[in-house]
Amino acid sequence: MTREYQNYIAGEWCESENGRRYDNVNPADHSDIIGTFPRSTAGDVDRAVAAAREAFNDWRLVPAPVRGEIMKRAGDLMVERKEEISRVMTREMGKVIAETRGDTQEGIDTAYYAFGEARRMFGKTVPSELPNKYNMTTRIPLGVVGAICPWNFPMAIPTWKLFPALTSGNTVIFKSASDTPATATTFVEILVEAGVPAKAISIVHGGGGEVGEAIISHPDINGISFTGSSAVGKRINSVAGGELKRVSLELGGKNAQIVMDDANLELALDGVLWGAFGTTGQRCTATSRLILHKSIHDKFLKMLVAAAKDLKLGNGLDESVDVGPVINAGARDQIHEYVQIGQKEGARLVVGGKFAIGGDLDKGTFYQPTIFSEVVPGMRIHDEEIFGPVLSVIMANDLTEAIDILNATEYGLSSSIYTQRIDDAFTAMRDIQAGITYINGPTIGAECHMPFGGCKSTGNGHREGGYAPYEFFSEPKTIYVDYSGKLQRAQIDNR
Repeated sequence: MTREYQNYIAGEWCESENGRRYDNVNPADHSDIIGTFPRSTAGDVDRAVAAAREAFNDWRLVPAPVRGEIMKRAGDLMVERKEEISRVMTREMGKVIAETRGDTQEGIDTAYYAFGEARRMFGKTVPSELPNKYNMTTRIPLGVVGAICPWNFPMAIPTWKLFPALTSGNTVIFKSASDTPATATTFVEILVEAGVPAKAISIVHGGGGEVGEAIISHPDINGISFTGSSAVGKRINSVAGGELKRVSLELGGKNAQIVMDDANLELALDGVLWGAFGTTGQRCTATSRLILHKSIHDKFLKMLVAAAKDLKLGNGLDESVDVGPVINAGARDQIHEYVQIGQKEGARLVVGGKFAIGGDLDKGTFYQPTIFSEVVPGMRIHDEEIFGPVLSVIMANDLTEAIDILNATEYGLSSSIYTQRIDDAFTAMRDIQAGITYINGPTIGAECHMPFGGCKSTGNGHREGGYAPYEFFSEPKTIYVDYSGKLQRAQIDNR
């Protein structure tokens, strides 16, 4: 029997106020229905926010180390349920089981990081310019915050937002992606079981047009953390920023890997295959451009095409599968449209470029790993985020040109260079316009204790991962303690 999932609002699992529901379908097998979910309304968001505001006054007074202990218990529960979480995640979003296990593990790592960080929410003490006066800062939570998450990392990215937000003393309204609500629901179940107070966390299922808009425009929500497309991010920044809410945006990417003439080509090949076709290219950090030094271009391209042809497509629950489906039919159609655009622009299609069909592949939405050569900046397949298994190969004459090509995009998320020359590596580290640079590694592979995010149209400067979100989800409070027993006027009495 298909499970009917619910919202979690004001400490209760409940239906949406209008009773509408939608199916959550396995993209690898459309006959597999993971469950049905509420198609919620702005009224559901209102109820969640009211409960969150009520809970905030008590939750903010819980000592931060105690809040951290709750996050640790959540991590422990995730360890116990890791395989269950990972298998459901593969069913609802498609990436292979090895990757969803990694997704879950990143959530576990983030929980344990929160446990430690709860004891290191440092303020500063600094000397006063006046005698018998003490100056310090502390950090205070924002209040009620909204977390709007994507479908491609349905456990890791919510943990990046919710663990720091809750550990910092905020209460949270969580909108999961409508393609991956089951994993999100499991996460909330775990938080509640771990001890997060009933009204301090709510999950409201539904689409961005109704639930998302209600969250970003709600007058009683003080901060928004969003991961998704740049187009939606601009909309959120306009609406929420216009209300002076604090806004964190982690948006698109058009990431490139450079392979220099001295590189270990086998290592670089492993990197680009994983970077371009891991998660079926559906990562904001996916390698969508490959910049090859002219002297190794032809040799490496031949190696790459042969390896791409050997990748096995199929249901991600099969341990032997390399590449799963794309998330839905609309995404597959958009990917195919970009492939057609690339051909019209004059790029050379060297492998793939079609729907992957036949046998069990007919049950889902699969697309062949696709590679274009003879791509140049200015082509849409070079400049625009495709979010699928499509790789554009560009030739460069030297390191300077390679870096110029890498930077020739509106995005600046992740980047990579393969070289054995230390001077080339450090030049790339200095000159590449991106929030993340890997040396002799692919453009994917973030670790939970390091800042994650980018520049240009990739976001608005905030970072997730590491300590950065704790700074986003709290704000400094400056405190002066004057024990002189008399009026002291700064900048007046000390001069």
